[in-house]
Amino acid sequence: MQGKRTRSFQDLAAGKVSAPEPRYSVTGHTTPQESVNSEADAKRNNLLASLMSQYLARDVPAIQRQIVGHVEYTLARTRYNFDDFGAYQATALSVRDRLIESWNDTQQFFTERDVKRVYYLSLEFLMGRYLTNALMNVGINSQFAEALQGIGYDMERVADQERDPGLGNGGLGRLAACFMDSLATLNYPAWGYGIRYKYGMFFQKLDPEGHQLEMPDYWLTHGNPWEIERLDVTYPIRFYGHVESTGEGFKWVGGDVVRAVAYDSPIPGYDTYNTLNLRLWSAQPAKEFDLGSFSRGDYYGAVATKEESEKISSVLYPNDSTDGGKELRLKQQFFFVSATLQDALRRFLKHDRPLTELPTKVAIQLNDTHPTIGIVELMRLLMDGHGLGWTAAWETVRKVFSYTNHTVLPEALEKWSVGLMEKLLPRHMQIIYEINRRHLATIASKYPGDGAKMQRMSIIEDGYPKMVRMANLAVVGSHTVNGVAAIHSGLVATRLFPDFAAEGYRILNMTNGVTPRRWVQQANPALSDIISRWIETDEWVSNFELARGLESYVNNADLQREFADAKKANKERLAAVIKSTCGIEVSPDALFDIQIKRIHEYKRQLLNILGVIARYNSLKRMSPEERAKQVPRVVIFGGKAAAAYTQAKHIIRLINGVGKVVNNDGDIGDLLKVVFMANYCVSLAEVIIPANDISEHISTAGMEASGTSNMKFVMNGGLIIGTMDGANIEIREETEKDGEEHMFVFGLLTPEVDGAREALKFGEQKVSDGRLEEAIKQISSNMYCGPETSGPIASALQPYNDYYLVTRDFSSYMDAQDRVDASYKDQTEWIKKCILSVARMGKFSSDRTIREYAEKIWDVEQTPFTPGSISYKDPASAKANGK
Repeated sequence: MQGKRTRSFQDLAAGKVSAPEPRYSVTGHTTPQESVNSEADAKRNNLLASLMSQYLARDVPAIQRQIVGHVEYTLARTRYNFDDFGAYQATALSVRDRLIESWNDTQQFFTERDVKRVYYLSLEFLMGRYLTNALMNVGINSQFAEALQGIGYDMERVADQERDPGLGNGGLGRLAACFMDSLATLNYPAWGYGIRYKYGMFFQKLDPEGHQLEMPDYWLTHGNPWEIERLDVTYPIRFYGHVESTGEGFKWVGGDVVRAVAYDSPIPGYDTYNTLNLRLWSAQPAKEFDLGSFSRGDYYGAVATKEESEKISSVLYPNDSTDGGKELRLKQQFFFVSATLQDALRRFLKHDRPLTELPTKVAIQLNDTHPTIGIVELMRLLMDGHGLGWTAAWETVRKVFSYTNHTVLPEALEKWSVGLMEKLLPRHMQIIYEINRRHLATIASKYPGDGAKMQRMSIIEDGYPKMVRMANLAVVGSHTVNGVAAIHSGLVATRLFPDFAAEGYRILNMTNGVTPRRWVQQANPALSDIISRWIETDEWVSNFELARGLESYVNNADLQREFADAKKANKERLAAVIKSTCGIEVSPDALFDIQIKRIHEYKRQLLNILGVIARYNSLKRMSPEERAKQVPRVVIFGGKAAAAYTQAKHIIRLINGVGKVVNNDGDIGDLLKVVFMANYCVSLAEVIIPANDISEHISTAGMEASGTSNMKFVMNGGLIIGTMDGANIEIREETEKDGEEHMFVFGLLTPEVDGAREALKFGEQKVSDGRLEEAIKQISSNMYCGPETSGPIASALQPYNDYYLVTRDFSSYMDAQDRVDASYKDQTEWIKKCILSVARMGKFSSDRTIREYAEKIWDVEQTPFTPGSISYKDPASAKANGK
């Protein structure tokens, strides 16, 4: 069904079929021999099959009946008086009912086919809102919109009632979400696994002075209609304790035990019946309530165990600047990977085959180093739980795991102290020591006397305290390591793990991608309609390479006008949101210049705001006649600073301080506006990104692994100002095929960065730019913010402190901004560049990325099912259903 709707699916989605399609048959089923009455069992199963053999109807009256039914029977509200939120809940539940049908059948189909499954382990899944995405993927958006309108509700208002799930923070989590969408769309057998956080990272607000405030993000206040609590799927997770020898091996005993309880959410593919599962684990106590403590009057003690257990899945990224925070972070990581591996082994062991065959049915992808402890946990489960010897267990583990690296900064690679590991996971520390001993013995045999190489390649880092290098463990314990952009993968091999690369460890490139379903079809319906109309098919939604058909019409004035009108409408929509949320009025006729991503020094929001200050100063010096010739700009920022990241919070304060000065300067008017949009999230990005004219991806060269927001911005018809870093390089290669400048490149290249740092640090090179000096002087004079912010900012811009080379790249950055202004003045050529950029972004669909993973790393096959292809031959299999 790839790239083309089947007749049955299209008709079913459009409500044109007279009756729902059959889901499965029970022909030829057999009952277990231990059954007392096989005839009765057969009769029962045939009855159940006949009752459940049809999909729910998708015509408007049937949808309306179901929505109202959920209002009355599920929500227990009167069908004659319910608000928009009640309408959202009932609508979500009725959509979920339809997803569950295909979700159950998908899992049963995979079970009957005995397929190899992918298990994608990620500490973040930044899913965004479910409702509209599910309706579009399943193809029933128009029916539900009409059904709601018929009973007095507006789809857009209803959809706006949904809160973004607090399950992620940045690109790591959004990548995982895009991958789940592509895995489902491409019909690959896969499960996503993570943590069901009770609270998101935090809800970001700004105080009147522009400081970031962190508020609890209790996104589950009103429940989550998309999840199914699986009280029957629960696993014990042990912490602390000690290790005992059994004579034949080792056993981890004592300590604390918590329960991991599964919560499942169906993930529908686009234009396919296949629906995958995202399983998130919630931590609950092994013993719910200590009645003895309660009876003794120790009321707090009675619930202490419960509270301590539930902390594990309470907050995304607890502050790890303290020993307690570090311990909680490691607990979180072990908690979710242990539950996941127990779940995967349970599913595998339904069939009678040796555990050494696990790699033929299981592929586990580690999304960054966070789940790396899973390598050690699987060793423990295979050896201590199932009696495998070391050699067989290690060979099995290495064939199962693969690892995606997301950073080239050695200091950003995760490490845990040996003392913490021994305390929290004593058996695992034993296994790590043995993995490392055998690993180093191999190195020593090849390089006798090369202690430096052994130190670099060791999983244990000497020092005080000794540390466990999780990245080294991930490399040693995986069959494949991959980077996420061409330049990044090269740096992983040459800078991060050069010794491992030299020893033949497999390091590949898998350039990231984003799903065009959410980021074009859903976020930008105006552009979606244009693409479908001009290339005369909507198949681009599942094959974005087809958007290349726009190239043939790039000189057509009608296409250019439609494209410009769509962009204007998106900018008007964003301007309205800015007005309502920030109280700032901006003109949609201005150039919208956007940088939205987590606030970090290497992403260089500081360089951006310095450029804004320089632009402001330049405008102030101009005569009215000169100002009239300038391109108006709205500079938009969004992103969160980690709660303990003080300098990033200073940058947010500076941005808001500059905005307060600029936005209230009557001399400047609409020529320059500065906006910081608080609490950046997926649903806000869906409004911001389609409105971009230019987006900023300006990290110090060699420090951004890939980036995915750059892909989203260009897919939505904008251009980039950026460094030659991450995926920017490949985007430029794809979009600038005509020799024209489609990306405004500036700054040092990766090989030049180290030398430039040294030259600045030791005063061998001085940056001389009057615009920069003026901006720093104004900051230091507290023109934009108080000394508690201006001092650290000005200090960071001193040459000996400027690790991120903000001052070194400033002049080049300003030159690039001048080229943006000049290019934007010729709107016809600008629009043509934008159209061509959209047309040439096929490579950056996550569908392409997932195909490459499937072929080069996971060795899994597409397994599409259609209703009627499931037999449910074995009642036991039907009951288990692969879950």
